[in-house]
Amino acid sequence: MKAVIGKTIKFANNIDTDVILPGKWLSLTDPKELAKHAMEGIDTGFPVKAEKGIIVIGGKNFGCGSSREQAPLALKYAGVRCVLAESFARIFYRNSINIGLPVVECKGISTAVNDGDEISVDLEKGEIKNLSTKKTLKGTKMPPFIMEILSDGGLIENLRKRMGNK
Repeated sequence: MKAVIGKTIKFANNIDTDVILPGKWLSLTDPKELAKHAMEGIDTGFPVKAEKGIIVIGGKNFGCGSSREQAPLALKYAGVRCVLAESFARIFYRNSINIGLPVVECKGISTAVNDGDEISVDLEKGEIKNLSTKKTLKGTKMPPFIMEILSDGGLIENLRKRMGNK
């Protein structure tokens, strides 16, 4: 998993985990069921929009709020290929990597990309190309150990592979 390509769905600043996955759904354990409620707090039609694979664009402080791992899990299983934001809440960032969902910080992304733009994200280089406008932005590069975790589908699968239990 070096590059991610997809159309975008854009959100504002301070999108918290209660909006990403409302608390009433935390009793669900099946990721596919969680996906049906992704972004329900702000866009009830999100799961249908995301099912063919999209890239979420966020403003500042994406994923703030509680530390629920179910929020990035719901996004991933809804069809989100990557989340790009001005900045992330640290625990959301870490939870996303742990479950194999790429997240990239990129200053200026919220103004450089519009809903429906097609973009390409080179995770190793931190290069984001807006294929719709032909503009290129620089985001954070993923270090090799995070690329390995993402390529393996998350931290648990990465550990299984490294321990020879795959």
